[in-house]
Amino acid sequence: MTSPRRIQSALISVFHKEGLEPIVEELTRLNITIYSTGGTQTALEAMGAEVIPVEAVTDYPSILGGRVKTLHPKVFGGILNRREYAPDIAQIEEYDIPPLDLVIVDLYPFEATVASGSTHEESIEKIDIGGISLIRAAAKNYSDVVIVSSQSDYGHLLELLQKGVGVTTLEERKELATRAFRVSSHYDTRIHEWMMGGRTVEQLNLSEMQSTELRYGENPHQSGRFFGPLDELFDQLHGKALSYNNLLDVDAAVQLMSEFTNEEPTFAVLKHNNACGMATRPTLLEAWDAALAGDPVSAFGGVLICNRVIDQVTAASMHGLFFEVAIAPGYETGALEILQQKKNRILLIQKPTAMPTVGVRAALNGYLVQTKDDRTEQLNELKLATTTSANEATMKDLVFAMKLAKHTRSNTIVFTKNGQLLGSGTGQTSRVDALKQAVVKAKNFGFDLNGAAMASDAFFPFPDCVELANREGVKAVIQPGGSIKDDLSVAYCNENGMAMYMTGIRHFRH
Repeated sequence: MTSPRRIQSALISVFHKEGLEPIVEELTRLNITIYSTGGTQTALEAMGAEVIPVEAVTDYPSILGGRVKTLHPKVFGGILNRREYAPDIAQIEEYDIPPLDLVIVDLYPFEATVASGSTHEESIEKIDIGGISLIRAAAKNYSDVVIVSSQSDYGHLLELLQKGVGVTTLEERKELATRAFRVSSHYDTRIHEWMMGGRTVEQLNLSEMQSTELRYGENPHQSGRFFGPLDELFDQLHGKALSYNNLLDVDAAVQLMSEFTNEEPTFAVLKHNNACGMATRPTLLEAWDAALAGDPVSAFGGVLICNRVIDQVTAASMHGLFFEVAIAPGYETGALEILQQKKNRILLIQKPTAMPTVGVRAALNGYLVQTKDDRTEQLNELKLATTTSANEATMKDLVFAMKLAKHTRSNTIVFTKNGQLLGSGTGQTSRVDALKQAVVKAKNFGFDLNGAAMASDAFFPFPDCVELANREGVKAVIQPGGSIKDDLSVAYCNENGMAMYMTGIRHFRH
């Protein structure tokens, strides 16, 4: 059943006036009566429309500096009356309430105001009251009323008006009402987040209006979609659309490189959310070469990220590897010309953007929410637990290794030397297995672990890990500490001339 309804009257109250003119022209052509107030009325009249002020209907002026304009029984009665329900019809006639068949609202830009760094008072004044009420009323009565709830739907409304010559179907009205409740829900969610002001999340409200359909999810038989304003974080210069798995790797890469924003030129290669190569060097080319050397096999089809503009020489070296995605603050013209030779290669420029402070993931029949692991160990925070200490260069390697361990799947052990990842054990069920995997990785690619630094994401429950590390020539270890048997690992290090530093901070990553 289509239940067609002819639009004979419209109430327009919008913040953004851009794009309204063709709608106003069409409403005028269809002899639809227009009601409005305030700045919207002024704008509509400037477009040549004849407008009846809302105040002429309510016999009440806009008050409290514009805070109260449309909040009146004659306005909401005109929206909410049921056109085929006799008691409503009788009351409309009794109180001389004009029916309102079309409501066009565009809310105060609360999100944009907060994002601009506004004061508390400025943000409060951008919380729309009348507009949100009009949206909910019109959406509730979609059986009879058309609701347009944002500027993004102006074009859709114009198409409906032209197609139906002012007549809409129930299906069309319901679709617009559905969009309206989405707008209303999102608006209130953003206000709630702002009011919470970073306090502990006790009620989970998620709302993101922007989304991108992905080719598929983690596997081809799964559907996938990304929710969020990805264009605020990246400019994509080249290549195919990012996939679900690309986005997971890109997220891991961005989080890892955020630890090295202000460091010397640093390059990382990631595969399945873990770094398989990483290095810091005086030049970007040297950093790239050293990162690739960490595991040139796993680097195939990986995600590359660096903290410097990619120059032509580095790009020429990168070009010899098949990789899915490159992320950088920028690219020299010559570098782009080289890297764009592969049509599917995804090239991203990362832009400074505030990242979420909490993480959310589905678990069982609900969701897990946690604050971001934003603790990064600094040299002056490391606590020496042994009689032997490390030299300055090794201390830097320890911090470098712990940054990597923080962003590697648990259980993990990471070996570094001279600002280079030598090998890591990732996602193992025991810490000893992680260490053994890291040793094998390092040796497979010709690295000597003598004098290397070792990091562990969590404490050593037994001294077996430091024993194995010592046999490979590792002489400095960093770990959170906290095991009831810490003293056994410390004692072994003291007996064998190894330095051990404790941080007091665990970095599990599952």
